Amino acid sequence: MFLVIGVLAGALTGVPIGPVNVAVIDASYRHTMRRAIMVGLGGAVGDFLYSGLGVLGVTPILEKYPSVPPIMYAVSGCVLLVYGFLTARSQPVAAAPAGDVPHAQAIATPAERRKEMWSGFTVGLALIVLNPAAIVTWVVLMGPLIPKANHLDGVVCALGVFAGSFGWFSLVAYLTHKGKHVLGDKAAWIPRVIGIGLMVYAVYLIAKAVKYVVA
Repeated sequence: MFLVIGVLAGALTGVPIGPVNVAVIDASYRHTMRRAIMVGLGGAVGDFLYSGLGVLGVTPILEKYPSVPPIMYAVSGCVLLVYGFLTARSQPVAAAPAGDVPHAQAIATPAERRKEMWSGFTVGLALIVLNPAAIVTWVVLMGPLIPKANHLDGVVCALGVFAGSFGWFSLVAYLTHKGKHVLGDKAAWIPRVIGIGLMVYAVYLIAKAVKYVVA
């Protein structure tokens, strides 16, 4: 049961616009499918860590220090505002002479592939770690769902979150990869629209932090 709850939570929380969704789309559109998958893997690991903290009892700390949530929202808002701006302005890498496949797709050596994949993983993980508001979300979501969970149940649930989250990000990477070839040059609007959406979400987080302080 805890595993199923985790899988559903991991998949559903990935649906709204978020930094990892944007990074996966950006990697798949401008770089390669494998980089996009690794970005998703890094994001899923971050979700696993934060959801685990949410399940295993960070709530008392947040209740004891009411100033922590607004700080988290403010930091997340600033980070996502900058990332959204950079995403909206991003351009695809130079195309290979053969056609519409990005030049990065030509990476062939094992060392270059490992470097590309590791780079994608660290980007995905960093986007979750640098988004501390995510832990508030997981506390709110997971706390009421499994209030009597022991440590083993919590770990199983967090593993479910990892599976659901990684599954969703992989689907986003696949759909973007396919859509890129179907839309061709018209796909350039994808990162722009999502980057703008991410900036709007960042402003919402900053406003939420201000609301906490004012209240």
